Amino acid sequence: MTPKGFKSLGKYIGIKEKNKDFALIFSEVEASAAAVFTRSTFCGAPVTLGKELIKAGKAQVFLVTSGISNVATGQQGLDNARKEMEALGDELGIDPRLVLPNSTGVIGVQLPMDKILAAIPRCKGELGEDNWEATAEAIMTTDTHAKLVRCKIGDAVLLGMAKGAGMIEPNMATMLSFWVTDAAIPSETLQPMLKRVVDQSYNCLSIDTDTSTSDTVAIMANGLAGDVDLEVFEAAFLEAAIDLSKQIVADGEGATKLIEVVVTGAIDVEQARAMAKSVVNSPLVKTAVYGADANWGRVAMALGKVFDERLDPEKIKISFGDHAVYDNGAPTGIPDDPVEDYLKAAKEVVISVNLGLGNSSATVWGCDLTEDYIKINALYRT
Repeated sequence: MTPKGFKSLGKYIGIKEKNKDFALIFSEVEASAAAVFTRSTFCGAPVTLGKELIKAGKAQVFLVTSGISNVATGQQGLDNARKEMEALGDELGIDPRLVLPNSTGVIGVQLPMDKILAAIPRCKGELGEDNWEATAEAIMTTDTHAKLVRCKIGDAVLLGMAKGAGMIEPNMATMLSFWVTDAAIPSETLQPMLKRVVDQSYNCLSIDTDTSTSDTVAIMANGLAGDVDLEVFEAAFLEAAIDLSKQIVADGEGATKLIEVVVTGAIDVEQARAMAKSVVNSPLVKTAVYGADANWGRVAMALGKVFDERLDPEKIKISFGDHAVYDNGAPTGIPDDPVEDYLKAAKEVVISVNLGLGNSSATVWGCDLTEDYIKINALYRT
């Protein structure tokens, strides 16, 4: 199931020591496009260029190199990204301004332009309709597997991929995520739709509270399948984006469990999300889940450190799965054993908090914190 008119490739060109590190996603016709980017003030050259390019609402190629992020590389980094665009434009016979460049990996290193420019002239013949798995592999860094979703909406197909396992707490975007559809959706509709979807999916996940300098979510819609019901399409888009978000946190660096935090009974969505993010980001909560420790006091701590004076501990209820551990201002008295059995057995741990203040809610996703996260990041460049 592939959107009409799209081809891709993923291959190894030597940026990394091993594994695929160069990806292209190509539309045979000019497509409507939308994107959101990291709000980091230390963003990479591809993000700087991408913000300008996407204003036209058009694209035809997503280019991704993996292993070096092209962040903190000055004017040379910008020049290198432009060289990539120009070379791809020549190879594919399109306007270079329709190429959206992306890079991910180590910060502060210049791209190996000799390897990249040598690989581009062979790309047109290597593009294919069935290369999506290889393409998703080529955008990875410390991920352990490719992350892909596909769905059908009427006559149209939506396909998405993402990478990310560390340096992840998105703010307006995610690590890297690319979407293509053959639905006919103008860019002025696609851009606000993408922002709504991102806000309810990628912006609700966190692995380690660190916002990447390269975060980008982009989508192309080439219209070859015709019109779709926009409400139905957006609902399917959101469901697929949540699926990818959960795949990302489940594959967090060193992670063994996905954590879903559901906060209800909040005064407004902002309060609900702040509380939920505080819980899912707490190293003490994350390590308790990893160790299957029924230490609900760490959840209470995480709620309190938001410093929201509207919070009333007498009204709060805290549960692990179906096990209520705190309610009406006091522990429920449930033994630790059933809670710890739940934490040991569950691959997706649900922590629920009812604030007892209102009718708003939020759900966020994260993962546990293990020794392997330390090892992976301590040895990242060695």
